[in-house]
Amino acid sequence: MIQPNEWRISTFDLTSLPMRLSRTFDLLYNYLEKFPKEDCLAKKENGKWVTYSTQDVVDQSCKVSLGLMELGIQRGDRVAIISMNRPEWNIVDFGIQQMGAVSVPMYPTITAEDFRYIFEDSGVKAVFVANQELYDKAVVAAKGLDLIGIYTFDELPNAKHWLEVQELGKKGNQKQLEEEKSQVKPGDLLTLIYTSGTTGKPKGVMLTHNNLMSNVNTCNPLLPVDQHSKVLSFLPLCHVFERMIFHLYMSAGVSVYYAESMETIGDNLKEVQPHFFSTVPRLLEKVYDKIYAKGAELTGLKRKLFFWALDLAMDYKIGEDQGPIYNLKMKIARKLIFSKWHEALGGNVRAIVTGSAALQPRLTTVFWGAGIPVLEGYGLTETSPVISVNRYDPKNVKAGSVGPLIDGVEVKIAEDGEILVKGPNIMKGYYNKPEATEKALEGGWFHTGDIGEFVDGKYLKITDRKKDQFKTSGGKYIYPQLIENKFKESQFIEQVMVIGEGRRFPSALIVPNFEVLKEFFRKKKLEYVSDAEAIAHPEVEMLMAKQLERLNKNFAQYEKIKQIRMLPKLWTVESGELTPTLKCKRKVIKERYNDVIEDIYNSTAPVEK
Repeated sequence: MIQPNEWRISTFDLTSLPMRLSRTFDLLYNYLEKFPKEDCLAKKENGKWVTYSTQDVVDQSCKVSLGLMELGIQRGDRVAIISMNRPEWNIVDFGIQQMGAVSVPMYPTITAEDFRYIFEDSGVKAVFVANQELYDKAVVAAKGLDLIGIYTFDELPNAKHWLEVQELGKKGNQKQLEEEKSQVKPGDLLTLIYTSGTTGKPKGVMLTHNNLMSNVNTCNPLLPVDQHSKVLSFLPLCHVFERMIFHLYMSAGVSVYYAESMETIGDNLKEVQPHFFSTVPRLLEKVYDKIYAKGAELTGLKRKLFFWALDLAMDYKIGEDQGPIYNLKMKIARKLIFSKWHEALGGNVRAIVTGSAALQPRLTTVFWGAGIPVLEGYGLTETSPVISVNRYDPKNVKAGSVGPLIDGVEVKIAEDGEILVKGPNIMKGYYNKPEATEKALEGGWFHTGDIGEFVDGKYLKITDRKKDQFKTSGGKYIYPQLIENKFKESQFIEQVMVIGEGRRFPSALIVPNFEVLKEFFRKKKLEYVSDAEAIAHPEVEMLMAKQLERLNKNFAQYEKIKQIRMLPKLWTVESGELTPTLKCKRKVIKERYNDVIEDIYNSTAPVEK
């Protein structure tokens, strides 16, 4: 294996950095000047944490830049990165950025056909992949295309290794790289990020340095960590949410540790003891479900204490003084019960930021009550991504909302309820799709496709996706996300999708939480044979009928879910029913379960609950 030597860059004039950083790679040199450290980036390898110093990241990024230039990559050329999170991802990305090329990050989980479409649509010239599986897919996808090469982060037989690019870089001309860097302007194209495509082919979102940096510079003062802090990163870097947050970490001099996988997050949290991390609601839901399940297993005084503390947290009012008696009770609950929640998250977490989907308001309330601030935000790939976010300051938080707008971003609510956005974070457009761009940016405002409103004149609240809302045959509008979010409060429900467009009443397809069902069977002293048999068991049908009755209470009569059907298999990215960002592909699910849906509506009458 080729080993990087002590090759060092020493010709950078760090004093010439602009006061307000305007290009993403400026963050790297700002980090080197202000926060040089031994663990700028870190990954776990063979059971041990391997760290990369700030100087290592700078040097290797420059060698990648020079190596790509030696290979013939020029300003504006596209270079794809297909990998799970690891320091090599960032090093290659910085290497691409500072020579004026354009990175095309891609989800490792998508198909070879998707790879092929993006390769062709974006016109990639070179590809970096993580491992053998992704290399094999990339080779199939690239067949017949004119690529300079496919390079791997893992060392593989008969494949070009990424350190070969660095070796080539040692032959490069450093002055030429400095010249290329100086030519990169804030308005230049930084990256093409392909949307996950809940409908049709994905679109390449064109984001500039200024788009991302406007978000970084605006969100930096809101970040509750600094150069003395560590974070754990596990959301995919190919998604704009984690991509921007990584650059935000760089702006503050934070050490970034990458989780080994989604399955090891719990262990990695305890090892790294991070001060902050970003996540998606589903992971927080799973954390809460596990905590709740453990509490339910307790007996006697311990059980009473657990549920006493939980009830106390449910009544927590963020940003309000609830009086000396409540405050004293909460202090005791945090010491006896919620301290264990903190320990499960590593013991040092100051806050968690979440996005990509709606977070149940009760979870926001409970985690804040437990002394773990959860900051829900909102944005899209096209907005780089942040539009609004709840703050670390409890006076600027509202459960059930996505927070106040960030500075520099304007929002107006259209007549039909759609959220329209203006600001320096708005994309240049969709690559090779002028008509789609014109439609999305009609009237000078970006049309998000989300329905929303302002609460208390300050907090943005998302009520649904414009394309997801539907009418029943009675002419009543149904907002499925509101109902789905409520139903996911049940520990027995893992996934849910509301249906009923043009039908007499709304219904729901439900995938139960099978781990919780197994515990339900154990307590009932019933034999658990399989998931498929479990959902047909009379006890489970009775259980779900009770859940349906409870969850329907807060909805108008026309909104109430009249019938449900339980499904035996989890919807996954791999099965094609979820996007890489874990959103339901409604069209796919409806087609696959058409027989089940028709069975619901061919019933003589809805089951009234």
